[in-house]
Amino acid sequence: MDTPLSTIAVVGLGTMGTGIADVLARAGREVIGIDISDTAAAQAVAALEASTARAVARERITEEERQDVLARFRTFSDLQAAADADLVIEVVPESYEAKHEVFRALDGIVRPGTILATGTNALSVTRLAADSAHPERVLGLHFFTPVQAMKLVEVVSSVLTDPRAVDAVTQLAQDLGKEPVAVGDRAGFIADGLLFGYLNQAAAMYEAKYASREDIDAAMRLGCGLPMGPLALLDLIGVDTARTVLEAMYADSHDRLHAPAPILKQLSEAGLTGRKSGRGFYTYEAPGSGEVVRDALTPLGAAEAGGGREVRSVGVAGSGTMASGIAEVFAKAGYEVVLAARSQEKADTAKARIAKSLARSVDKGRMTGEARDTTLALITPAGTLDAFAEVDLAVEAVAEDLEIKQELFARLDKICKPGAVLATTTSSLPVVACARATSRPQDVIGMHFFNPAPAMKLVEIVRTVLTGDDVHATVREVTTRIRKHPVDCGDRAGFIVNALLFPYLNNAIKMVQEHYATLDDIDAAMKLGGGYPMGPFELLDVVGLDVSLAIEQVLHREFRDPGLAPAPLLEHLVAAGCLGRKTGRGFREYARR
Repeated sequence: MDTPLSTIAVVGLGTMGTGIADVLARAGREVIGIDISDTAAAQAVAALEASTARAVARERITEEERQDVLARFRTFSDLQAAADADLVIEVVPESYEAKHEVFRALDGIVRPGTILATGTNALSVTRLAADSAHPERVLGLHFFTPVQAMKLVEVVSSVLTDPRAVDAVTQLAQDLGKEPVAVGDRAGFIADGLLFGYLNQAAAMYEAKYASREDIDAAMRLGCGLPMGPLALLDLIGVDTARTVLEAMYADSHDRLHAPAPILKQLSEAGLTGRKSGRGFYTYEAPGSGEVVRDALTPLGAAEAGGGREVRSVGVAGSGTMASGIAEVFAKAGYEVVLAARSQEKADTAKARIAKSLARSVDKGRMTGEARDTTLALITPAGTLDAFAEVDLAVEAVAEDLEIKQELFARLDKICKPGAVLATTTSSLPVVACARATSRPQDVIGMHFFNPAPAMKLVEIVRTVLTGDDVHATVREVTTRIRKHPVDCGDRAGFIVNALLFPYLNNAIKMVQEHYATLDDIDAAMKLGGGYPMGPFELLDVVGLDVSLAIEQVLHREFRDPGLAPAPLLEHLVAAGCLGRKTGRGFREYARR
């Protein structure tokens, strides 16, 4: 274990194994690729030839360097080829039987000091080590796909692992330009432990016909800034692989959120495993292709014009950041906007906030001075809701308090003209409760904008069981006209985004609470391994711990799932007044402004 890891064997030359071999060879290591399939070995060589050719074309390496890389990668079909390796990394299918077979064979082939690493993302490293002749040399080395691009490597120790082996592979990961994170042996480790629960809930949401696959994926991309939607990601990972990972996680945690959604079993057993089979949640051009093609479930496209009510003027109720952002969005799209607050002074302040926002856009060259002036001229501040008498669409953006919203809707019912659409921007309260405060519940709908409204493209359109078809059509048309992306969902807690996002955040808190991983390691794992724009604790402190707790409580009350109960650590921080950036302290401390 004290020797440099200069010769490395990779057992299993699928997508992951090929990617690992690629980065090792480029980093100057001698790489022994082993696969029982000659076809897989040939494909691995071809993949390395293609990737290095692209690197030459982009002038990242010379042709001479390319030839050196290719010479360092040799393929074999027999495990005996690993005899001289300093490190063996197995990336065979996620099966204890398959992995045990590899490790048992390696025990009789490699030197006693050779480190054996499993690439599992779900199975117990301890269980694999315990059956080895030298358990102290067995650990987990979990790369993320595509290996060449993803920076994270989880280094997984069991209670049996020799610290020298951990140090050696940690140094190797750093030499490869990766960022290693040390974790204990627990199903899913950090990144997949958080990611797969989220993916599972998305699959269950789709299975329940709560929202279309396209809307679920668009909501998480546009509402959270994720590189891929959850169902598209399941197809990329492999539906069968996801099911295996979740089975292992459920066996470990007994958390119902990890119990694989039945649709994963149905798709797996039908051979619809995602991109690799050409069909999973989506249909692909060919097996192995990432090109989605139309199938029976594909939406027909943008709805034909018509079917909705005419909207020329919009009322926005509220004076906070969200209200002013929504008013700005409507005015930019050419709508006449009445911005009503509890006083004329508050309304004027809100319009001034919009003026500053538009001025920044002019300074950055995003709009002309003339366009700014035109937009501002369309906004009329008012100190009373009575100014909504003639608007075609009234949008409330007041405090997230059901009693306040119901009182406001009762007033809108009396003030707004017949046929006006009444919309709430609530992120967690029942839309139907607002609708029932009026004498025209068929005219009430949810329009959940995301903060900051001028920048975020997503609007969740929340239809109640009482919402009229023409009202739904109207809001979809308006949302498209203001250059936002509409997604449809039903009136239940969290809608799409918060129902998927906040259980993930809650599970991250539980990891810290249980001393499994640190804040920094979890944030790094999700940014580097999952492509998230922010780690969960960065995001929690931005959103506000009090807001996060309130949403968790709503989800727990609605779905009655023990796994959705707010983490006690979150409750304790909120009780202590540590609410995130706005108070200077949440999960982390911040400099006071």
